[in-house]
Amino acid sequence: MDADRSKQLKAIEKQVLWLACWMIHNANALREKGEVKVGGHQASSASMVSIMTALYFHALRAEDRVAVKPHASPVFHAIQYLMENQTREKLENFRGYGGAQSYPSRTKDVDDVDFSTGSVGLGVAITAFASIMQDYLAAKKWGDDIPMGRMVALVGDAELDEGNIYECLQEGWKHDLRNTWWVIDYNRQSLDGVVREGLWQRIEAVFRAFGWDVVVLKYGALQRAAFEEPGGEKLREWIDRCPNQLYSALTFQGGEAWRKRLMDEIGDQGDVSALLTHRTDEELSALMNNLGGHCVESLAEAFDAVDHDRPTVFLAYTIKGWGTPLAGHKDNHAGLMTVQQMAQFQAAMGVAEGGEWEPFSTCAGDVLELRDFLAAVPFFEKGRRRFAAAKVPTPGPVFLDDKVLSTQTGFGKILDSLAKSDREIADRIVTTAPDVTVSTNLGPWVNRRGLFARDIQADTFRDERVPSAQKWRFSPEGQHIELGIAEMNLFLLLGAAGLSHSLFGQRVLPIGTVYDPFIARGLDALNYACYQDARFMIVGTPSGVTLAPEGGAHQSIGSQLIGISQDGLASFEPAFLDELSVIMDWAFDYMQRDGEGDPDERTWLRDETGGSVYLRLSTRPLEQPMRRSDDHFRRGVIDGAYWLRRPGPNADVILAYQGTVAPEVIDAAGRLGEDRRDIGVLAITSADRLNAGWTAAQRARKRGHKKAAGHIETLLADLPRHCAIVTVTDGHPATLAWLGGVAGHRTIPLGVEHFGQTGSIADLYRHYGIDAASIVRTVSGLTSGRPVSTLAMSQ
Repeated sequence: MDADRSKQLKAIEKQVLWLACWMIHNANALREKGEVKVGGHQASSASMVSIMTALYFHALRAEDRVAVKPHASPVFHAIQYLMENQTREKLENFRGYGGAQSYPSRTKDVDDVDFSTGSVGLGVAITAFASIMQDYLAAKKWGDDIPMGRMVALVGDAELDEGNIYECLQEGWKHDLRNTWWVIDYNRQSLDGVVREGLWQRIEAVFRAFGWDVVVLKYGALQRAAFEEPGGEKLREWIDRCPNQLYSALTFQGGEAWRKRLMDEIGDQGDVSALLTHRTDEELSALMNNLGGHCVESLAEAFDAVDHDRPTVFLAYTIKGWGTPLAGHKDNHAGLMTVQQMAQFQAAMGVAEGGEWEPFSTCAGDVLELRDFLAAVPFFEKGRRRFAAAKVPTPGPVFLDDKVLSTQTGFGKILDSLAKSDREIADRIVTTAPDVTVSTNLGPWVNRRGLFARDIQADTFRDERVPSAQKWRFSPEGQHIELGIAEMNLFLLLGAAGLSHSLFGQRVLPIGTVYDPFIARGLDALNYACYQDARFMIVGTPSGVTLAPEGGAHQSIGSQLIGISQDGLASFEPAFLDELSVIMDWAFDYMQRDGEGDPDERTWLRDETGGSVYLRLSTRPLEQPMRRSDDHFRRGVIDGAYWLRRPGPNADVILAYQGTVAPEVIDAAGRLGEDRRDIGVLAITSADRLNAGWTAAQRARKRGHKKAAGHIETLLADLPRHCAIVTVTDGHPATLAWLGGVAGHRTIPLGVEHFGQTGSIADLYRHYGIDAASIVRTVSGLTSGRPVSTLAMSQ
């Protein structure tokens, strides 16, 4: 690297360090704040400054995508501020309402965030799946113009404790991962202490085992030069055997402590003594702090040396708190500089009082020259790096003619029907599953559309003429991405695929299937994908105690509540095939919407913003009603509910159900109708959307929209006040229990609260009180005075 470029990078490095530290100090010590510490991570930010300077201002290109270590958020915002992608107002309000976010956020920050980070490890792993999706898109006939970028993760060494990182490594190896860089901030300190000795060797061994190149950046240019001096080799040997805790402690103590320790341990030899003696304490401290991760020249050279697309991990030795009074101290993770320390730091950085927020406040040299340098940085030259992609037309519902069928099988048949078509939507669907492709009914789709791989792979069973229902061939044209049995990887892939329109400018419609109870195994990654506003469909199937013979380990209870509570995810649980057909067609459109957040005043749902979709399906075959396809029916299905049997004016009870318990409820309504002719049956397809519309309408009324009413309020508006609601679902009863709060009707929720067990569907429904006879007894108990809960659970 030439001297001029090195000088400019060092000037940026200094300015970024100052802005990151000042932003945190302002939030905690100067700005008016609430009852709790605002926080921030001055030390964790400082250890990343050199790495991020060398990457953003030297190595990266506009097509590259970066996931920033969560605690380096201030460094990221400072870099974006220098490049005029972030405002001073938001930096001054860092971690405040409407300010720059605590951790980089695609949806809440104004600067150019590629991947949201925050839940550690997930931002790292998603880069691997984004790289796989980049390869997937580039292999398609409409992906020729995708520039191949590097997917880069900036990783804290403590993040390597996260299991999802290692699950990701294995999946990457299986899919011939490439164009992926991970840069590890190896500062050897975590929140609670100092990392174990020799961790770097374990890190290197693991990555090499999965086919990664490993680049160790231990020594900076100053140290390498010192090693060439007489006695330098002994200094290198001392550094290599120095325990992590001691190195950190000496860093905090400074040059005088370094000198004493080194003189005591290796300074009795003349050449080493001379090496130490001709350096001042300040120079000696700078030398010992000059690890590879704090040397922009060494970092830039290492990045430039990668001339291939193999996945590469850079293990960059750093010092937590580098360049600040906090450097090296064991307790510096959440530590903050005191007002006095900040004043000393400000003086040392050469920042004039009153000029703290100036973009070039630390620069003593030619600012115009630095501005010219920044204007030519490749990563930023094309401006904001967000793409838009055209919407894919949806064909309308694919209705099925089966008389008896489960929703899970219906889902597979709908996809198979699309797979047979020549519609664009079929080409844009990409499916995936964590080793449950066949058992979640994706098999027919895969038979027609194939599995994805960058290179053609033979179907050995077919070539050897072994009979098999699966005719699966791997090729670049394939549209199913095979995953191992790790739900975290499923949701990380769905997150990456669901951002393809924004990251790469090509839209796909990702569909993932998973056993419904195991949604909880990937819940952190699901939440992470939704937080990024990724767009996908997740199908949880089979679900509930209806999966009777499998027992409690495979029977979901609380997944409906996940569907209700998860932001960015519209949750549905259809009972019948025509409902499923309508929902899937709507979902393909909903996944592509990107409109404003104004609510639809019919439902008060903000549907134009779009989002992801969760379908909870069942393996239980149900007798299908005569197909319904009128607009009123379709609207009710999407809004969340419709009257399967409209209650009469004197109704004293209605039955409300969601999902596969429909036959039991319909049977119970028939038995009860013998002496209750006005009984109503409410078919709920989405407790999530009903609840969201109800709460949104309540907020609207508080803002002056006196006539605002959610869909469920409209449905229940004509019920007599004395009418009771009995709710039934194959899941937690709280899923529908809130219906009693809509208009004050007495509500008795029936469902499943405890781990399931093996048995037949009839056995289990009877045990949990959701069979027809139990529903009838519950309703009878409303007027008999007997305890309803006892009646509902009696055998």
